Amino acid sequence: MKLKKYLTLLRAGLIETVQFRMSLFVMVIGNMLYLIVIYHLWKAIYASAGTDRVNGMTFSDTLIYLVLASALYTFLEIYAVWEIGRDIQSGKMVLNLLKPMEYRSYLFWSYSGTLVSHFLVTFLPTMIIVRLVTGSTIPLGWNLPVFLISVIMALEINYSIDFIVGTICLFTESIWGINMMKQVIVLLLSGATIPVAFFPEGLRTAVYFLPFQSIYNAPLTILLGKETGPDVLMILGLQLFWCIFLGTLSRAFWSKSVRQITVNGG
Repeated sequence: MKLKKYLTLLRAGLIETVQFRMSLFVMVIGNMLYLIVIYHLWKAIYASAGTDRVNGMTFSDTLIYLVLASALYTFLEIYAVWEIGRDIQSGKMVLNLLKPMEYRSYLFWSYSGTLVSHFLVTFLPTMIIVRLVTGSTIPLGWNLPVFLISVIMALEINYSIDFIVGTICLFTESIWGINMMKQVIVLLLSGATIPVAFFPEGLRTAVYFLPFQSIYNAPLTILLGKETGPDVLMILGLQLFWCIFLGTLSRAFWSKSVRQITVNGG
């Protein structure tokens, strides 16, 4: 019965995405423009470095990593913070709390259709194109199913962080500044904008044990076959830890904070 509810929300999300096809088109165009900027930026960085390899990565390695990171960001980003903020400010939150489903689960599954469509429209084609253009850069083997497992955990980690930040809106009633700070921290420390390999050694070690690198750097490391055996198990184990910890924390924080809700809208 519960699965039927989830599938209904998934179907509704897919239908909504199909109805607003132009938004997908604009997203793809925006992503292409971003990649053009990234290409010229890093080309200039490598040209000024005077060497073909920086921090163990060639220009091709860096570009492939960032192209996939950009596509993965488009797939994993849910914008739950904005949705929670709007629900609180408009008063819609009261109606959502009356629904026969936990709000955290309802919010996630209401976005599930969009996530599936973004995966099919952005990340999967990007991965296929990178594979065709670069040859063996993306190995075709055990890394693919392990990558899918890693992505699912990355999605849960990212959503939990968003939900925790969104819950703060119950106290502040304004989320813009806090969300901007969260996005900067996540994008910087996750490897989405700068590969973690480019961080100073001390910072790189510290970042590895933070949850942010488990969102983008960890799945991409597995997909590109940069780690094998015990190292992959360590990556997955760390992701699993953050999934459980942040998932539990987000639920506990919400349960405690929702008692403070103040509705301003109608």
